[in-house]
Amino acid sequence: MCGITGIVNFNGQAVDADVLKKMNDLLLHRGPDDEGHYINTKCKTQNAKLSVGLGMRRLSIIDLETGAQPIFNEDKSIVVVCNGEIYNFQSLREGLIQKGHIFKTKSDTEVLAHLYEEHGTDCLSKLNGMFAFAIWDTNKKFLFLARDRAGKKPLYYTQVGESFYFSSEIKSFLAVPGFEKKVNLKAIHYYLTYQYIPSPMTIFEKVFRIPPASFLTIDSSAKQECKKYWAPDYRNKTKLSYSEAKKNIRDILQDAVKIRMISDVPLGAFLSGGIDSSVVVGIMSSLSSCPVKTFAIGFKEQDFSELKYADAVAKRFKTDHTEFVVEPKDTAILEKLVWHYDQPFADSSALPSYYVANQTRRHVTVALNGDGGDENFGGYLRHLALKQSELIAFPFKLIPNNFFKAMVNLLPEGAGRVNVFKRGKRFLNALKEKPARRNLIWHRIFDNETKFQIYSDEMKAAVIEHDACAYLEKTFDNAPAFDLLDRTLYTDMTTYLPECLMVKMDVASMANSLEARSPFLDYRLVEFAASLPSSWKIRGLKQKRILKDAFEDILPDAIINRGKQGFGIPIDKWFRNEWKEYFIDIVLSGKAASRGYFNIKEIQKLFEEHLSGKRQHGYRLWALLMLELWHRVFIDGDFDFQ
Repeated sequence: MCGITGIVNFNGQAVDADVLKKMNDLLLHRGPDDEGHYINTKCKTQNAKLSVGLGMRRLSIIDLETGAQPIFNEDKSIVVVCNGEIYNFQSLREGLIQKGHIFKTKSDTEVLAHLYEEHGTDCLSKLNGMFAFAIWDTNKKFLFLARDRAGKKPLYYTQVGESFYFSSEIKSFLAVPGFEKKVNLKAIHYYLTYQYIPSPMTIFEKVFRIPPASFLTIDSSAKQECKKYWAPDYRNKTKLSYSEAKKNIRDILQDAVKIRMISDVPLGAFLSGGIDSSVVVGIMSSLSSCPVKTFAIGFKEQDFSELKYADAVAKRFKTDHTEFVVEPKDTAILEKLVWHYDQPFADSSALPSYYVANQTRRHVTVALNGDGGDENFGGYLRHLALKQSELIAFPFKLIPNNFFKAMVNLLPEGAGRVNVFKRGKRFLNALKEKPARRNLIWHRIFDNETKFQIYSDEMKAAVIEHDACAYLEKTFDNAPAFDLLDRTLYTDMTTYLPECLMVKMDVASMANSLEARSPFLDYRLVEFAASLPSSWKIRGLKQKRILKDAFEDILPDAIINRGKQGFGIPIDKWFRNEWKEYFIDIVLSGKAASRGYFNIKEIQKLFEEHLSGKRQHGYRLWALLMLELWHRVFIDGDFDFQ
């Protein structure tokens, strides 16, 4: 695991080694063990003289002695820097040796150089792993950038003048002379809907993110081309029986965990007490000769804490278990989080994710997790809601809109984690919409009406032509699937998972120099899960049916039978108490008003509504807080984390 950077000059000037090093130094947290650079100033073409520089920061996991990067092929015509792990590198290596390739290291990155020699950009179809890499082909004068199927590892790029830059994190571009920090208002508009900014756009107008399961090429004439190379297909259903499919799930997951336990450094697992992380820990325990190190995080507020479930699983598998409780004491951690995320990011579980990664890194360098189980097997409440809504939606569509909305608004707002009234209102409000819009309503933070209430006139004018809802709805409507659940799972697998969950996991782990691995996102499992009938995933009110049935013999009944809790924080309570003054000082300040995005009086109304208990706006307030903190960190430079 590491961070990678690069520069391609098309203007005949040599790559500035100092700029490349400064870009690299801003990724120190991603790779504190080593760094490496490659600069080639002798790439003459018919059109221009190219100058290329590649950099990396290394967190040593595999081949500690000889795995330094950049790595080359035999004649050094292929140069590679890679962030991530190729889990099937050993079998790929054996096949390449049989074809005459000569290896100088035992690292997984070297496989990429030789695999590219054999297959070109089609090498991506051979890989099982999490990665973002850059390959410079000195013969073809061709740069090849790629990300893994699930988007676990990030890769950003920008152009300044006649130079192309890329990096694992946006903050590297702060070291580039002439980099323009112009805020993308469209990105803010999308962010306030989804809690994240979808690829390829970013918070900066001239910075872009390569989408998941995609690669970008740039040739000697500076021509760029971005292509998608993979997507799950839910149309071709398995012919296996239910019993055979259960066995297949166990076999794939067993191997997915096994290959992710290959490491030359200490290894453990995040344990939430949910079924996904519990399955991973159970398999790890069966493969390990010593107790698995497990790590869990919770809160004083018992409604939000899963520690008792994590403890039950830890006892079942006799793990070496460590727990940590999060308290809202130190607001400085929020500013540090913003620095690491590079962009506004409003998933509040970013906070506990950072803390659990921080605590875990004190004991191990690699941690497995349960990410991807919900997207594969239908684990979110909105998955269940969508299936149930189809059964009852029709009669509600006959009720006049104004009357229906007034009736729904009579329901109390409610409070607490399991907020039945709030969930009920969201469910009912979506019933009169088409399925794609229902999915969005249950997903979003701000609806369009509320956004335009709090926007300034200038902001309204800037974003009025941009339909943020279309991003999710088009993905849903164009999904390669026949039924509603499959469309929803495809949408989650290609939007929410890579753009939100994988960003959160990468940032939380890499900020603490920890490598996180996700067996449920092994592409073999994703493709097989996509082939399963929806009724095998959700039947009646039972979610993740086939996954639970596949592992019921090893997990405690309390884990098998419990519902989805999620990884949220007591955000409504904290904004009424510990974070109240902080929110006022940051979001309701004159400095925030001067940005010109919002009508601060409308945000004040939103905040007062929340304080009174009439409404629960915690997640909206969090999104506004993260946005303003981002400006103070990256635009104003109020905090120096460099």
